[in-house]
Amino acid sequence: MIKNSKTLMNNLKRIGLGQITSTNNKEENFRKCKEMIEKAVENKVNLFCLPECFAFISGGIHQFESRDNAEYLDQKGGIIERYKDLAKQHNIWLSLGGFHEKIKEDANDMIYNTHLIIDSNGNIISEYRKMHLFDVDIPSKGVKMNESKVVKGGNELVVCESPVGKLGLSICYDLRFPELYLSLRRMDAQILLVPSAFMKSTGEAHWKPLLQARAIENQTYVVAAAQTGDHHSKRSSYGHSMIIDPWGKVLHDLPDNINDIAFVDIDLDYLSTCRENIPVFNHKKLNNYKI
Repeated sequence: MIKNSKTLMNNLKRIGLGQITSTNNKEENFRKCKEMIEKAVENKVNLFCLPECFAFISGGIHQFESRDNAEYLDQKGGIIERYKDLAKQHNIWLSLGGFHEKIKEDANDMIYNTHLIIDSNGNIISEYRKMHLFDVDIPSKGVKMNESKVVKGGNELVVCESPVGKLGLSICYDLRFPELYLSLRRMDAQILLVPSAFMKSTGEAHWKPLLQARAIENQTYVVAAAQTGDHHSKRSSYGHSMIIDPWGKVLHDLPDNINDIAFVDIDLDYLSTCRENIPVFNHKKLNNYKI
């Protein structure tokens, strides 16, 4: 089941996303993602987005499993090299994030959670390292995650050019911090990418309204590729990968527990119209806000 919005017009560019259930089997994850990329190519997608942990997700064996399976971005024969080859082979741009990036010469043996943009020549053109790390301990629900134990937070905002428009990069838990997206919009972002692995409990309550809020308040498209289903006995993800337009309309919402792709045509003229109709960024009082 592939979901699309409309027939591609000459002046529009197409963006797509994939929803998967990653595990701690790197080869199986790569096979699934490769098939999705090939489907996207068949449907003339210009930029295809994969979710957080697309390459690897912990199997619940121990808390350092992600760190122990991290790789350098330029690792010979590594996962990212294989995705760079796919991008070049199929003449497609890729959004990959987050990826467990091994840090060279790090005394504390930490890793980054990194969102990459790879162009159709197979070059990495942008790297965003997740800024807000997810640490939560809820004994009553048996939920405990401590991302900062192994992940080093980034501190740089990233907006980059692409065939579909200017991309503002983020990852998962970043979604709860509207100041980040305000900053990306002020850096001229037109499309906010939010690759994620949202927990089911919080996803049911907050995922859709948060994504719609980021789209409406920043007058941007939001493209949120998500993990879905059970990764192991103690971890599952909400799914519901979404594409939302600058007016807040949900263009696609993939059902939970389905591994599939969806795509839409990005209309930057429509985005400009939304901004002209309600010019909120001309009315902001940034000097008055105490944040």
